[in-house]
Amino acid sequence: MATQPKIPFDLPCNAVIAGTGSFVPESVLTNEDFTRRMDTSDEWITTRTGIKSRHVCSETDTTATLATEAARRALADARLTAEQIDLIIVATVTPEMVFPSTACFVQDQLKAVNAWAFDLSAACSGFVYAISIAQQFACSGRYKNILVIGAETLTKITDYSDRASCILFGDGAGAVVIQSCTGQSRGILYSSSVSDGSGWTSLYCQAYGSRHPVGKPLADPKMVYMTVNGREVYHMAVRRIVEMVDDCLAKCQITIDDINMFIPHQMNARIIESVGKRIGLPSEKIFINIDRFGNTSAASIPIALDDCRRQGKIRAGDIVLLVAFGGGLTWGANIIQF
Repeated sequence: MATQPKIPFDLPCNAVIAGTGSFVPESVLTNEDFTRRMDTSDEWITTRTGIKSRHVCSETDTTATLATEAARRALADARLTAEQIDLIIVATVTPEMVFPSTACFVQDQLKAVNAWAFDLSAACSGFVYAISIAQQFACSGRYKNILVIGAETLTKITDYSDRASCILFGDGAGAVVIQSCTGQSRGILYSSSVSDGSGWTSLYCQAYGSRHPVGKPLADPKMVYMTVNGREVYHMAVRRIVEMVDDCLAKCQITIDDINMFIPHQMNARIIESVGKRIGLPSEKIFINIDRFGNTSAASIPIALDDCRRQGKIRAGDIVLLVAFGGGLTWGANIIQF
């Protein structure tokens, strides 16, 4: 077995991932289903996106119900009870309500009576942002167990008359338990987060917010749906993700060869493959499950992380790199040694 690289800095107090969990709705929407709705084909969708199917909410599914079930599974994996959780962070752009936060609904459904809770909105980068925040709280020494969840019901804001975008999105949730550990040389080694609000027109959903409130007629009824400028997003995502990978490697003083598994936001298989080629990672070190789940925004990385672990592709000592790019514009990364 190859020797794991020694990270060239001490971690007197660190945040480790103690458990993972994920949950997706039972209903599945396949490419063949789309061929019966519009002028498209399985080959057209697969070639451009890498997606074969995606999970879709029922009328009774909500962002909070998906998040709560993923959280329960992460707690079970970490062998913790809900009462042991100190903080709950939910990353989402499809919240349960305008307010209260989705995290408060999760806290209530879990009966996590000792936790405080809040939401984080950073689109597809939401989960990696939330990991960075949880890392700081854990390393402050004030909180022992933190529940971080990425959950989305994107199909509720998907325009199914837009052939180019409606094929991309699915629903689901993923969660991790982050635990503060002293004297531990492994865990979350480094996190980085970046935003560029000037690029918001590349990926957005306009209504209903204060700019386009409920009581004011919309100039276009479709403003309630997501808008995706695919060509712009493709080129920016590849460039920014590569930059983020380079930053993580430099800060941790390791090389791309030291990365055991790369888990990117599952936005598009072509983007992921292009990034893999540019950073020099072989396909066996890149985890892709977009073919089964589609793009689930903030939920995609935690779903993929849980999926990857349960397939036995992450072992003790492995260094895993999480990277996301999304609306905002936002992008970020976490580098973790398990």
